[in-house]
Amino acid sequence: MEDNDQTKPATEASAGVTGNSGGPEASPAPAERARSRRPGGLFEIRQPAPLWQILLCSLLCLVTCGGIWWFLTRGEGDQRLVSYAVLPSPAETMAEFHSLWFDRGLTRNTLVSLKRVSLGFGLAAIVGIPLGVLCGCFTRINAFFIPISLFGRNIPLAALVGLTYSFFGIGEEQKVMFIFIACVAFILSDTAGAISEVSSQYVDTAYTLGASRWQVILKVLIPLAMPSVFNSLRLLFGLAFGYIMLAETIKLGSASESGGLGDIITISMRRGPREHVFLVLLIIPVVALGMDRILYWVQRELFPHRFGGMGILNQALRIVFHGWEDVKCLVFRRSSQFADQAPSDLTKTHSS
Repeated sequence: MEDNDQTKPATEASAGVTGNSGGPEASPAPAERARSRRPGGLFEIRQPAPLWQILLCSLLCLVTCGGIWWFLTRGEGDQRLVSYAVLPSPAETMAEFHSLWFDRGLTRNTLVSLKRVSLGFGLAAIVGIPLGVLCGCFTRINAFFIPISLFGRNIPLAALVGLTYSFFGIGEEQKVMFIFIACVAFILSDTAGAISEVSSQYVDTAYTLGASRWQVILKVLIPLAMPSVFNSLRLLFGLAFGYIMLAETIKLGSASESGGLGDIITISMRRGPREHVFLVLLIIPVVALGMDRILYWVQRELFPHRFGGMGILNQALRIVFHGWEDVKCLVFRRSSQFADQAPSDLTKTHSS
């Protein structure tokens, strides 16, 4: 009996060692232990929620905001908590939508604002992305553009409006250049950050395989950084659509011309009706959300490995780029053949 009692601790110790080595009685991993200690329920930290719960919570937020708006403006005259001159009721605001749509040209002004934002933001992307790539690749170029980037990202937008009036007047060029100056520094900075975040292992592997410096930039760094760059462009475009309201406070031309959504807000603040101001403020996020969803679809189709999606645009770009490579190979092959035939023809003529 004593021998059996003495062998029990040894057996338990060996079982413990076997369990720690990955046997059937192995202790749970630290991640599993931490997951088991997490409190459950609806408010678990970083718990993914189903789509219907996300939509329900968003709808609940809209209903809550609308209820607060209705509560503050309910009643007539002195019975209201907030007077009509300060905040119209939801019913009074929606009643003026017909006037805003037909009399004030809501569709035309929205398209004008979108055109200005697209031109200014596109110009900023054309300038900012190549400069950002160079800044992310070369430290000395990045150091050269740091003061410009800091100035552009921290300049007050209200001061920028007056500055663009002085340089570009009050026409269309001022609106486009306002968006360009307001966005180009952010695009440059975000692009440089995306390039610098690419792991150096990819660069070392490309050099090991014999790639040149520009091949590393064009075929390694830029393709790996483009998902982050495009995501940053999508977010910045929404901010640019809000920036254009500041540039549209002054309109060049007659009152019948479309001055943009900012012009509608400015005129409605001065002459009324004030309901148009709140309607435009409600419409701007809806339009920005629609543009964001379109750009997000493009983003998913361009980079399905990063954001999911079917990759339709990615496949189309691959076909275009492969076709271009085939054309280049065909052209250079023919030119090299002609170059090889020329010396042989010369030797034939000399020999004859």
